[in-house]
Amino acid sequence: MAAKSDGAAVSVEDDNTPRSLSEPGHLAGRPRCSAAGGKPYTLLDCCWVLCALLVFFSDGATDLWLAADYYLRGDYWWFGLTLVFVVVPSAVVQVLSFRWFVYDYSDLSGGEGAASGSGNDAAAAGGAAAVGDNTLSIKDGEQRGENAAAGNAANVTPVYASSAPAAAAGRVRAPRRCCIVCMWIFQTVLHVLQLGQVWRYIHALYLGAQSRWHSNGPRRHFHWRLMFESADITMLRLLEAFLKSAPQLVLQLSIMIHGNIVLPLQGLSASASLVSLAWMIASYQKVLRDSRDDKLPMSYKAVIAQMLWHFFTIGARTVAFALFASVFQLYFGIFIVSHWCVMTFWIIQGETDFCMSKWEEIIYNMVVGIIYIFCWFNVKEGPSRFRMTVYYSVTLAENVALTAAWYTYRGPHTSDSYALVVVCLVACSFALGTFFMLVYYCWLHPDGPVLGSQWAGCVDEGAVGAGGVAGVIDACLTPSQGSQTDMVITSPPRTLPRTKDTGEPVPGERERERDRDSCLPVFQVRPSPSSSPALLHRTSSSSRAQEGPVIRIDLPRKRYPAWDAHFIDRRLRKTILLLETTSAVSPRIQYRSSMMGSKEVLEYETTV
Repeated sequence: MAAKSDGAAVSVEDDNTPRSLSEPGHLAGRPRCSAAGGKPYTLLDCCWVLCALLVFFSDGATDLWLAADYYLRGDYWWFGLTLVFVVVPSAVVQVLSFRWFVYDYSDLSGGEGAASGSGNDAAAAGGAAAVGDNTLSIKDGEQRGENAAAGNAANVTPVYASSAPAAAAGRVRAPRRCCIVCMWIFQTVLHVLQLGQVWRYIHALYLGAQSRWHSNGPRRHFHWRLMFESADITMLRLLEAFLKSAPQLVLQLSIMIHGNIVLPLQGLSASASLVSLAWMIASYQKVLRDSRDDKLPMSYKAVIAQMLWHFFTIGARTVAFALFASVFQLYFGIFIVSHWCVMTFWIIQGETDFCMSKWEEIIYNMVVGIIYIFCWFNVKEGPSRFRMTVYYSVTLAENVALTAAWYTYRGPHTSDSYALVVVCLVACSFALGTFFMLVYYCWLHPDGPVLGSQWAGCVDEGAVGAGGVAGVIDACLTPSQGSQTDMVITSPPRTLPRTKDTGEPVPGERERERDRDSCLPVFQVRPSPSSSPALLHRTSSSSRAQEGPVIRIDLPRKRYPAWDAHFIDRRLRKTILLLETTSAVSPRIQYRSSMMGSKEVLEYETTV
């Protein structure tokens, strides 16, 4: 699953030069990474994971506590609904999490498979470590959606040229059989107890600490294992949030409004569900940006702004739902299903590209349609202002209509003053959410302010001398530009000298023309459509001899906000991690260019 709430990519989305897994592109304004690769793990990252664990436990514990309270009070109907919205979504997520574990751990459970290279991934890793060209070719399947295996796997073909580091594969040792059995039992018990996400959070803390404490070699390996684990956690928790927390929030608000009384546990459960929803949306965006080297990372200030944005907009939305559902139960169900169908159709016709097969893409679009019931979740690359404006306009109209219907047909036990306070609460909550959305886009967006002057303050005194023309272009690049705009580097146009009617040249014109001829280039260079200033900035460093294995993926790189294929395809993940272990140099990933092929094409044109 992937999402997007930000603008276009900052750098080229289909790199023709291999990209190092451990050396993301140094874009303008991007924090420098450690030598071992990746953004260094900090204490703030650790605190963020601990807070995520606290949110997870508080959401589940309050729901179970409230369900027990309903049972003790004799409200068996509310007890059943509350418990269903806790157990069923959690079970679905645990099954998915355990399925991922089985796939990731299957090679290790095969005994000597990882060491001897009996599996495809182990063979690929051993072959890639043994090649002089250090190239591992990963071809695309025949068609997207042939079958489940073809959708999630690729044909791996190592190319042999030399046997220099062939002994490196021997460093991968298969774990002992008793350890394998204990791990299977441990993971099975954890997922039966609905604690799969808890283990993944703890494992992420361990990987983060290891990536910080180890030297350069192991550090890059732990860093990428951390990124893969973080991606899994956010995908699982986001799915659980909208399958469990969102329905639970609407249910508890409806019970409170219908009974005209608010129990402390009801308020606590609703608040925990709302915080969980807002937290997971913001956390998902941060991890997604951190996983891509063509996007600037999101600061924690921006994450908090996104949390507040979604907290208040989802709060207003769910209160409006609860008000309408307390009076029109049947019509509320019809409204939810209709809204989901319309939003799912809107997403499908947008032709998203997130999954590896057609049917997975349709299922993904249906899940995003559920998210669209509650909040904005951009799933299409490119500028999103128009689509976001349309969505929030529709959402505002629906909130007004639902609240007005409740206000008109509310029960006699609801006083006018109470009804007016509730209506003001919905309006103020939506307004606050819109305010924090503008704060995020105007001041805290990772790519810079979306509104305001695009070029003001770009060229400071001495900027050209310090960083050159490329540095000025990198500094001035805005989210609306990037890989989708042909950045043309041109020189001032040359003009023919004007002469008088007598044919005599203007005094001094000949000297000025001679000066221009000595300064201006005859040709101008225009980068290919897939190029960007970030690519121009990167080509100089990639021109040197590349070392280490190269994983060539015969697929065009998915554009933000989609996850890269090596994050979605678990076979690619295992190949990367095995190469990290067997190779002394971090492997590099090379995607097929969707625009210009395997070489950068520069267009030359004369200027007259």
